[in-house]
Amino acid sequence: MFFRRHRNMTKRRWRLSGKLLIASSVATVIGFSAVCASVMLDMRRSEEELARQTLENLAAGIEADISRNLELYDLSLRAVASNLVMPEIEHVSKEIRHLILFDHAASARHFGAIQVFDADGKLTIDASTLDPLPESRSDEEYFAVHRTNPDIGLFVSKPMLHRGAFSIVLSRRISDAHGGFVGVVAGAIRFSYFHELFERLNLAPDDTITVLRRDRTIIMRKPFDLDVIGKNLATVRSWSADNLKAGGSYAGKGPVDAIPRLYVRRSGDGPLFVVVGKPTEAILRMWRREAIRIGAIMLGLISFVLATTFFLAREISRRASAEDKLEELATTDSLTGLKNRRKFDAEIDTEWRRAARQNTPLALLMIDADHFKAYNDTYGHQAGDQVLVGIAICITDTVRRAGDCAARYGGEEFSVLLPGCAAADALRVAETIRLKVMQWSEGPTVNTVSIGIASLTPAPSMDWSLLLEAADKALYAAKAGGRNRSVVAELPALSLVA
Repeated sequence: MFFRRHRNMTKRRWRLSGKLLIASSVATVIGFSAVCASVMLDMRRSEEELARQTLENLAAGIEADISRNLELYDLSLRAVASNLVMPEIEHVSKEIRHLILFDHAASARHFGAIQVFDADGKLTIDASTLDPLPESRSDEEYFAVHRTNPDIGLFVSKPMLHRGAFSIVLSRRISDAHGGFVGVVAGAIRFSYFHELFERLNLAPDDTITVLRRDRTIIMRKPFDLDVIGKNLATVRSWSADNLKAGGSYAGKGPVDAIPRLYVRRSGDGPLFVVVGKPTEAILRMWRREAIRIGAIMLGLISFVLATTFFLAREISRRASAEDKLEELATTDSLTGLKNRRKFDAEIDTEWRRAARQNTPLALLMIDADHFKAYNDTYGHQAGDQVLVGIAICITDTVRRAGDCAARYGGEEFSVLLPGCAAADALRVAETIRLKVMQWSEGPTVNTVSIGIASLTPAPSMDWSLLLEAADKALYAAKAGGRNRSVVAELPALSLVA
């Protein structure tokens, strides 16, 4: 009994170990994969954040340079505008007037000469000559803006061809003492300034730098494209200003081309602002290379772990299957296919304990072939074996519940365990078996069986041997009463009635 229980526990442990092996391996793979994915995502976020900071620093440097030059040039424009309204300026010579107006004016090879236009837009003073040629700018955007808006301050024009070079014109309004419009002072910053500024930077081919006016008109862009310069992004329906607010960043397709980039915009408050972009593919190129390398390593490890796991699980399954077959061989009667005596003893012990816990009846049938020894001696052992097989078929055809146990108890004797059956129910089962055996047998001799029946509800102080003894006595009573009958043992007095 101890050996059988130990073997059953060992089999369950092996089966459980197979399932636990697969479950633990899968859980381990999922855990390591989650950790690896988390690390890779952190690396990606770090790459994106580093790129964003780098672009922000680049945009800050470019915008600082542009703002500084705009401010220097604006100071010159302011000086000219304020000096022109002085009464004394009208009474000095042209040479002295030039010294007064343009002595401290900012000068650089990218800065155009400052010009002064009167209220009608006609050129009156030119820093590059004492005798300027006739020229009118009354139809220019910057002239109209200053004439109609006295509070505009410094105005930056759209990119335009100015005095033979592509430039942006910076201008200020000239007002008299009463605020009336007197004219416009204007100067230009040539595109060569932006080209030189951008050439000093180490940029990849698809990196972009865009300088825009506050109304989102593109002043300059690298890479340079005349079709883009001067374009107002407010007219691009597929692009919203909310995508890239001041001081913010945006990842995706921009308004100019379809290359996905990370764009960063500076939050400066000058007349121009800078947007720097870098392709997301370039930002994540190194990360993707590392992700592929680590992913390949992880895939190899996962494949190895899973392959090893399933190999071991298959071996465990084979061992469990072999143990099942061994157990079946050890607990099955080879002739009849019913459970053998060893298995029956284990089953009756288990069912007895369960019936005691649940306070339910447990019935036992003891079945014996009538006149079997004489039949065996007359017709031979092979014919006798056929009789035993036929009786076993009749039993299994009748006893079909999952908890029932039919067994060859020994020789020509069989036993049937019926959990939850009272004596009357057990008697009906016994009679069904007995009649089936009679109907099945053919030939000159009719085979019959005698059946002893016992049913009781186990008490804590009882042992299942009491049930076995009662059924055995009932079987002897059936034999003594003429055979081919079923007898129920009355418990606890165990008096026998036909």
